[in-house]
Amino acid sequence: MADRITVIGWDGTPLTEAAGAALAAATLVAGAPYQLNALPVPDAAERITLGNVRQAARKIAEHRGAAVVVAEGDPGFFGVVRTLRRPEYGLELEVLPAVSSVAAAFARAGMPWEDAQVVSAHGGRLRRAANICRAHPKVAVLTAPGAGPSELALMLRGVHRTFVVCEALGTPDEDVTVLTSDRIADHVWRDPNVVLVIGGHGGPQAGGVDTAAGWLAGRPVGFPGADRGWALPGDAYAGAGRAGDETGASEALPAHVRALVLARLGARPGDLVWSVGAGSGALAVEAARFGAAVVAVEASRSACARLAVNARRYGVEVETVHGQGPEVLGGLPEPDVAVVESGGLDVVRAVLARRPERFVAVPRTLAEGEQIHRAIAEAGYRADGALLQSTPLSIAGGAGGGLALGAGGTGVLLLWGEQIA
Repeated sequence: MADRITVIGWDGTPLTEAAGAALAAATLVAGAPYQLNALPVPDAAERITLGNVRQAARKIAEHRGAAVVVAEGDPGFFGVVRTLRRPEYGLELEVLPAVSSVAAAFARAGMPWEDAQVVSAHGGRLRRAANICRAHPKVAVLTAPGAGPSELALMLRGVHRTFVVCEALGTPDEDVTVLTSDRIADHVWRDPNVVLVIGGHGGPQAGGVDTAAGWLAGRPVGFPGADRGWALPGDAYAGAGRAGDETGASEALPAHVRALVLARLGARPGDLVWSVGAGSGALAVEAARFGAAVVAVEASRSACARLAVNARRYGVEVETVHGQGPEVLGGLPEPDVAVVESGGLDVVRAVLARRPERFVAVPRTLAEGEQIHRAIAEAGYRADGALLQSTPLSIAGGAGGGLALGAGGTGVLLLWGEQIA
C-alpha cells in the first residue's frame, strides 16, 4: 500500500499550502487529464488518468510511495472517496476538500440550496434523476457523459423547468447558461458540468408556513411540510368526498385503503408513479409526499382542477393528464409503480403492458376483480389481494360517551401484483 494517500479536491483556485505540499511530494498522481495538465505534477511522478476509479484504487494499493488523487470540488460528496474507502483496497486517506461543484453552481446562480435535492446521473441513473426533477422544485444534477443537460431535458419533455447549466466550473472556460428545458436540447454542452433544475410549485401552502425550510437540509421524504401524517382523512383534500360527477370522477378511496395501497406500491424518491383514474388526487398527492414523481390520469376536468388544488395545498408536484382509456397512456413516461383507481380491465391491461415493478388495482365488483386478478397473473406478476371492510365508530353522548358502531360500513376490494424476479 502507498505510504501516504492524499485526496485533493480542486475547484480551479490556487491549491492550499497543504495540498501543494502533498502534490510536490507525490510519486504517483491520479486525476482527470485536464487536472494533470493544469497542476504542478512532479516530473518524476507516475501519472494515472482517473477514468475507472476502481482500477486506479488497485494501482494505488500496490504503489509504494506518496500517492495523490485529484478530484473535482469536494471528493467526499458524490466523489472518489467512497470508492477509495472500499474495504478491499485497505486504503487510509487524508482528504483535503475544496468547494463542491454543487455549492459553486448555486453560488453562481445566487441561490440558497439547503432546500435542494442533489442527485447523480452517473451509473445509468439518468431516469431516476429526471424523476427527482419531476417531483421537486429545486434539484442539482451531477451529470455524466451521455447523461448530460440535453438527455435530462429530453427525459423531462412536457415538464416546464428552468435549467442553469454550469460548465467547467473553476476553470478559465467556465460558463453559466440559463435556459428553459425546451431549449436545452438545441445546445452542445461541455463536460464537466452541473445542472440546476428549477421550477414547480415550491414549498407547501397549508397554513402558509414551511416548517422544514431553514433548518433541515434536503427536506427529507416523509416530512414535506407543516402537515404531519399520511393516509389523511378525505376532508383533508378538496373534493375528495365526492361520490362522482357527470364526467366520471371516482370517489376517493378511504384513508385506511389508501394506506394499504401506498404500502403495496412502496413508492420512493426516483420512482415515477402512475395514478390512473385519480379522481381528486388524494392518493396521487400522498404518493408525491413520499418523494416520488407522480403522473395522475383523470377523465374529469373538474376533478383535474381539484387535483391541482390539492397538490398546491401540500406543496408537491403532480403532473395531471386529462383523458381516459388505454389510448391516453401511450405518451406517458415509463412507470416504476402504478395504481388503477378506476378504469376497468382494458386500462389495467394497458398499464401492465408498460411493466411497472409493482401494481395495484381497485375493482368495483367481484366479477371485475376476477378478471383483473387473472390479467395480473397472465402478465407475469405475483398476484394477491384483500377485501377491506370497515365500519366507522360513533361516540354516544358526546366526547366522554361510549363507543358504538356507526352507519355506513364499506368494503373495498384491492388487488396487487409484483414482478416475478
